[in-house]
Amino acid sequence: MTQPGCVLGLDPGERRMGVAAADLETRFARPVEVVDVSTTDPVERTAALVAEMGAELVVVGRPVGLSGAAGAAVDAQQMLVERLRARLDVPVEEYDERLTTVVAEQGLRAAGATRRARKETRDAIAAQVMLQGYMDAHR
Repeated sequence: MTQPGCVLGLDPGERRMGVAAADLETRFARPVEVVDVSTTDPVERTAALVAEMGAELVVVGRPVGLSGAAGAAVDAQQMLVERLRARLDVPVEEYDERLTTVVAEQGLRAAGATRRARKETRDAIAAQVMLQGYMDAHR
């Protein structure tokens, strides 16, 4: 369990949303879970995690292409950010998630994770990569 004063990181996707957390003392991000957005409302799950973990901030990955232009998933991400801001009592910020899934997949492959294990954890690790980038940039 993360101590109060944590930051939640979300890596939203079409089918799954990766969740990571970092406490404000150590500033190290760790994967938390993967939410199946076809069966669970990502806004309500995030609200529950904010309350459960004492989160003070939510950082949502912004889909940016390698060129820096908004990616194809930007409309869905913007709608999620708006819904989170309307529902949560903590600030919601956005941060570049460029290549986080690629980095997560490469790390899992290097660790010898099976295809199934990679599928089950990749999104949470991508959220961890994105959130760690945010924490490092905001020291």
